[in-house]
Amino acid sequence: MNQGKVDVLLGLQWGDEGKGKVVDVLTPQYDVIARFQGGPNAGHTLEFEGQKYVLRSIPSGIFQGGKVNIIGNGVVLAPDLFMDEAKALEASGHALKERLHISKKAHLIMPTHRVLDAAYEAQKGKNKVGTTGKGIGPTYTDKVSRNGLRVGDILDGFEEKYAAAKARHEAILKSLNFEYNIDEVEKKWLEGVEYLRQFPIVDSEHEINNVLRSGKSILCEGAQGTMLDVDFGSYPFVTSSNTICAGACTGLGIGPNKIGEVFGIMKAYCTRVGAGPFPTELFDETGKKIRDLGHEYGAVTGRERRCGWIDLVALRYSIMVNGVTQLLIR
Repeated sequence: MNQGKVDVLLGLQWGDEGKGKVVDVLTPQYDVIARFQGGPNAGHTLEFEGQKYVLRSIPSGIFQGGKVNIIGNGVVLAPDLFMDEAKALEASGHALKERLHISKKAHLIMPTHRVLDAAYEAQKGKNKVGTTGKGIGPTYTDKVSRNGLRVGDILDGFEEKYAAAKARHEAILKSLNFEYNIDEVEKKWLEGVEYLRQFPIVDSEHEINNVLRSGKSILCEGAQGTMLDVDFGSYPFVTSSNTICAGACTGLGIGPNKIGEVFGIMKAYCTRVGAGPFPTELFDETGKKIRDLGHEYGAVTGRERRCGWIDLVALRYSIMVNGVTQLLIR
């Protein structure tokens, strides 16, 4: 039996390199598209027949009929935001429930994670990281401290597990004297949990490796960019997950010997959202012109992106840590 192949597509800069568009172009060559890290802080923008779509958690291969799309264990998922995203796609004629599979081991972003995100940023003052406020960091913090709530938990004893996690967050927020009200957000969040139960919730690592054993192919879709990697990016101004190629192995349960091509996406210039070093940033009219010509505004936040010349030193570093085999420039 022929062993299937796994290729990885990821960004080589600070995100926003155009990964979603490239995934859509490459999807016809693969049987499965799998997202391996990140959360709804990442937005992949695609446009079809004059209609624009921004995908935050759902893999960009969802627009190609007949392809299975998997949200892997390395992703953090907000049920309410996922529900909004999925319903918008369904309303525009894209069938999801048969083709979108979600890992039992993916972690859930709770309403109180977003409050914690805001509280921690407020505490940092002038040293703010510039997060999107979506609760990504606190969710990954709970994951590594072994306190997280996972998608699989909604299938068994969910109410008790949720109440315990919420109480722990509330105790932290009380100690920080941070005022908040999550009543409306929580109501919608719980609706999102019910909606999530309608999808196939799977042991994605088994599903993915069974796909490979059957000789089929997988494209792993990364979010953000290499210079935002929690280990190898411009720390501490980074995201909370491994955005590099190795993240596909831990975020999907794939052995490193299964990786084939590594597609590295880059822009002909650089952009960045939020705080952090940016050696080639432009503060003049040229920087503004790049922003306007490239429509450089955050797909999720709408924030203006910082713009500058291409950074070849950082690019060479990104190619090295990812083992890039094919370089795509847009």
